[in-house]
Amino acid sequence: MESKEINLLIGGEAGQGLVTIGELLAKSLVRSGYFIVVTQSYHSRIRGGHNTYAIRASGKKIVAPREAVDLLVALNPETVALHKSEISAGGLTIVDTAFKTTSDKCLQVPYLELGEKQFSNVVALGVVSFLLGLELEMVGKALDDAFGKKAPEIAEKNMQILQESYRWCSHQGVNFSKLAPASDIRRRLLMNGNEAIAMGALSAGVKFCSFYPMTPATSIALNLAAQASTMGLVVEQAEDEIAAINMAIGASFAGAPSIVPTSGGGFALMTEGVSLAGMSETPLVIVVAQRPGPATGLPTRTEQADLELVLHSGHGEFPRAIFSPGTVEECFWLTRKAFEVAAKSQGPVFILTDQFLADSARAIEPFDLEGLETVRVGIVEDSADLPYFRYPIYESGISPRLLPGMGKHLVVAGGDEHPIDGHLTEDLSVRKFMVEKRLRKEEEIVAEVVPPEIQGDEKPDLLLVTWGTTKGAILEAAAKLRNDSTRVGTLHFSQVWPLVPQQFLEVLQDAGEVVCVEGNAFGQLARLIRRETGFNFHRRVLRYDGLPITPEYILRALERS
Repeated sequence: MESKEINLLIGGEAGQGLVTIGELLAKSLVRSGYFIVVTQSYHSRIRGGHNTYAIRASGKKIVAPREAVDLLVALNPETVALHKSEISAGGLTIVDTAFKTTSDKCLQVPYLELGEKQFSNVVALGVVSFLLGLELEMVGKALDDAFGKKAPEIAEKNMQILQESYRWCSHQGVNFSKLAPASDIRRRLLMNGNEAIAMGALSAGVKFCSFYPMTPATSIALNLAAQASTMGLVVEQAEDEIAAINMAIGASFAGAPSIVPTSGGGFALMTEGVSLAGMSETPLVIVVAQRPGPATGLPTRTEQADLELVLHSGHGEFPRAIFSPGTVEECFWLTRKAFEVAAKSQGPVFILTDQFLADSARAIEPFDLEGLETVRVGIVEDSADLPYFRYPIYESGISPRLLPGMGKHLVVAGGDEHPIDGHLTEDLSVRKFMVEKRLRKEEEIVAEVVPPEIQGDEKPDLLLVTWGTTKGAILEAAAKLRNDSTRVGTLHFSQVWPLVPQQFLEVLQDAGEVVCVEGNAFGQLARLIRRETGFNFHRRVLRYDGLPITPEYILRALERS
């Protein structure tokens, strides 16, 4: 028998190699033509704790995680106890023969007979690969790509154990439905959200990244660091978050397009720097990868609770843009867009992602990079009005920007209020003109706003509204409801500020019932839309337990209401 899709969950402690198994399976599935959605859940510790790596795989495009587990790979007994209630009808649990288990349908694997303890993850890889219907050669190639160059003697042992485990499973006569062969096999990339943000920044011409390590944003900087020498950029780990944002402002002032990846607690320390970027009119891209707070909260879980923090960060009034990608592809393109808007508006621009998307690998089509240009930094000296002043007042609010040290003219900027020459002033009439100058830049930002994506039935009976990484969940929930003969539409915001009511208000007003779906307790997007338009949502589906919103979660919430 064959299955259209399979949801696989690997569970165990940190240090047992479950991520290695998951990543190799994910790569093998993508190379075999399948679409995947990866969901990772892990504790904030180096070893121990209960961690999971889930892969939903299908021959057709999928965009959200799924709750029911078809194949549970338990690397320790705790995994069976915690997840046995999630196993679907026809599901299977894989355990070591040394475990005592009460699972109804279970394949007991003699791990120590098939390989030494340190190779137990390779044993699991071989068994699962056979059950999924993956070709041994394909999995072996992924394994060799990962370890072959690092330690050839270990790589040879890996291959022997992989082959033996695969053959062992083939003789067990297990009643489990393999994945149906993929019909559309083409070259796709395996990429998660943070990798796509890093790639988008590189494509835009980023030249400086400063950061202080903070889950789940750190891998953005690490991915940039891996390409630093090739792409000609500097990645600096600062002594703290305050230093990180001020370094980036300095680099950007000097002409280097800059990015700062962080998360809630780290970003809280950066808010004075955000104001400095606003007052000095310095382009800057800040990625806030959300996790549950307050304080340290749940540092390795997911949430969408920092929209209001980012929207109101920094004292004083100045324009900003906030992007909220919902897919890996949007992480790439909106990061590029963020650099473009920052350069054009000469101020801070934000990207709001979260732990779920940061760690969620997908199978995506290669990006078309043909014709993509890097952002333009400043103007050439010959085109500047002389004598040169950094902040002359133009109707757009945007002043021509020379780079310091690139010519004979002095470029002055600072954090104090200033007249057009950039020097400190306490002239209150000048203050009024400069505030209005800076605020006029919002018109340029509004002109670049990415409109929300509208899908589904026109004038629907039910409209599901969300932002950021909950996009896939509402799309799949809407498809399920539509199959049940309900007229359903979806409205997804990949940019949450500025809001342009003309782009979406009529859609809200024409729908029968409008439900906002968010990963926070306040309904922050719903509150923002009500503030800006007066529209009041009929219902809200909110989640704030640290887990990503799934289609099943939405459907259950709608049934209860």
